[in-house]
Amino acid sequence: MADGAAGGKSIDLEAEYNNRARVPDHQTVMLRWKADAEAARATRPVELPYGPGAREVMDLFEASEGAPVAVFLHGGYWQALDRSWFSWIAPALVARGISVAIPSYDLAPSVRLGRILMQVRDAVETVRRRSGARPVVFGHSAGGHMAAAMLSEGRASAALAISGVFDLEPLIPTSLNIALGLDAMEARALSVTNWPVPDGSAPGGTTLDCWVGGEESAEFIRQSRDMAALWGGRGVETRVEVVQGADHFTVLDPLRDARSAMVQRVADLATAP
Repeated sequence: MADGAAGGKSIDLEAEYNNRARVPDHQTVMLRWKADAEAARATRPVELPYGPGAREVMDLFEASEGAPVAVFLHGGYWQALDRSWFSWIAPALVARGISVAIPSYDLAPSVRLGRILMQVRDAVETVRRRSGARPVVFGHSAGGHMAAAMLSEGRASAALAISGVFDLEPLIPTSLNIALGLDAMEARALSVTNWPVPDGSAPGGTTLDCWVGGEESAEFIRQSRDMAALWGGRGVETRVEVVQGADHFTVLDPLRDARSAMVQRVADLATAP
């Protein structure tokens, strides 16, 4: 058992962070992702390379020429999945006039987490060069961490993190770290809780949303609340939204609906002056 302490209370970190073990029905949800993604890919998105590697490619679902772009960063604890699982999130945003880019990236343990962040930077910068503007970056789980990282670095116009993992140190004693191989020093260095907040006097955006499922573990809810409070206290415009009844997988369901609050928020951020 991987234990930690918060507020003097012992926490089973394995149970808190191992979402596939926590949600017995996750395979059903993920199979639905895959089927719906294949249907969405029938629209033939543009395949846009952002680097020389086989996985350094993104799918671009274009709403119209010159439309604002939102970049979605998938989760999987930096060690699973790729863009082909998440094409289904694009249609609702495209219907709202927002183009959607979904990159793949290399996975641990083949590469270190720091290398994955470099790839995500390259993907976001490729979108920026193509569109002429900083994109909104949104992401799920590990992708939420990376979305906040892109905002910190001034590469995003805004970020929306869904069930993000911002402080990586709690992952160290869990089975999730077998592939990541994080030690305390690397985990602290890569935790966006320790990164500079986006500066309103510099290029880039200063808005961070943290959305999280109401049925997620206490640690995931804490991570979102703590991140919003931390950066909010340092001048960033932050908000926390709890998606009632949603677990770590179904929290993405609102992205199917062009009328949902989550899609509305991404669209509003993408079209903000």
